[in-house]
Amino acid sequence: MNGFKTQAYIQSLNKGKMQPEVMDEITVLEKVGDNDYIVDYKGVKCHALFNWFICAYFADDVYRRVD
Repeated sequence: MNGFKTQAYIQSLNKGKMQPEVMDEITVLEKVGDNDYIVDYKGVKCHALFNWFICAYFADDVYRRVD
């Protein structure tokens, strides 16, 4: 999978609600499992999930960073 840019809900921006202002641009780098992706968010590599019901990525740049 080639990297591509898209919008995602970002864990560190989350204020307890799913709001448009907690979204930012990520780069999806690779698929590493069933609905598990490695993404880059402002230089931080982390895991993300894709929610098929709302067609949005959820990137966890707080608890699921990749070293």
